[in-house]
Amino acid sequence: MNRARRPPLQHPLAPVFDRAVDSLGVALSPDTTRHHRGTARNFLSYLGADHPEVQRLDQLHREPHILGWMSRLRSQVPPLVTASCINRLIDLRCIVNELAWTEQLPELAHLIRREDIPRLPHRLPRPLTAEQDQLLQKEFLRRNDLGGNAFLLIRHTGMRIGECADLSSDCLRSTGPNQWAVHVPLGKLKTERMVPVDPFVCELVQRLRFFRSLDPLPADGRLFVRLGAKDTLLRHFRDYLHQVCHSLGLSIRIVPHQLRHTYASEMLRAGVGLVAVMKLLGHTSPEMTMQYLDVTLNDLEREFQLARSKPRHLVPQPRVPSALLREGLGGVIDTLLAAQHVLEMFRRELPHGTSRLRLDRLSNRLTKILREARKLATP
Repeated sequence: MNRARRPPLQHPLAPVFDRAVDSLGVALSPDTTRHHRGTARNFLSYLGADHPEVQRLDQLHREPHILGWMSRLRSQVPPLVTASCINRLIDLRCIVNELAWTEQLPELAHLIRREDIPRLPHRLPRPLTAEQDQLLQKEFLRRNDLGGNAFLLIRHTGMRIGECADLSSDCLRSTGPNQWAVHVPLGKLKTERMVPVDPFVCELVQRLRFFRSLDPLPADGRLFVRLGAKDTLLRHFRDYLHQVCHSLGLSIRIVPHQLRHTYASEMLRAGVGLVAVMKLLGHTSPEMTMQYLDVTLNDLEREFQLARSKPRHLVPQPRVPSALLREGLGGVIDTLLAAQHVLEMFRRELPHGTSRLRLDRLSNRLTKILREARKLATP
């Protein structure tokens, strides 16, 4: 049944829960509000089936109503992944907390405790091995079809499969003489970005445009044809990858997102900084990016040898060598210039945010102090 056309839930508490979700939705995104509404429907469906005697909010108790619902979540077949279980518990906790406030029933705020929400498992990076990566890219190039070029594009840009499906026909943009970038549209985190690419990726986009021109469906501005919903196209892509893996004798458990992990690890080994990798992947925090980066023993060995051969290779050098620093007020000016240089180098590595604004203010103060020191040094 189409979820958008499901009949309204017939439960005495449904209107109360709907009002609570509407109240929460004022400060939430439409997707988050929809998830809250789905969680409320799931919980009330459980109550109606297993505890039909519950007709009012003051009849809700932690045992057996909340704990029974939590047990039902964990026993689902197929089982819910930990992240989905966490999201449902957090959603229902927000709803009952809102009801505790609006309905003047403070005991509802204690139905779900913080310790009830499990922790996310530590996810390890899942890049392809060098052999798997080489075999897949070679097979994609040999086939040279729509799916093969699409996965090569994902592999060499690090975009999500959903972002790839949303690419526009004019996604390839010129950023300068012989410089190109792919415009990645709004994705999972509601961010868009420009990913620099090389001539090989430019050729991939041209091939995909050619395949699009051969399709009889009218142009809709997208790089990929959609015969139905977006999920249908994504399912087609995943099935294609499974078929390729099966033909190569690789594990069919390889998923498209592993190409994104492989791209991130490749960028790290190429010398791209963490902040830059974060921007390339469209992440909003370094912690998220660290889950993608696979640091192997060879990477550690290379960094160790580099640190021993050039112990200060990562530290920006001041404009004035320490041996040439002057004495007196001139030496103070030289020290301020060196500090200004180090501060500017560090500031450039930070993303736009509170930390960078603070450094900007500190840099402005340092500039004023330097200006006053030069005035004092002027005879």
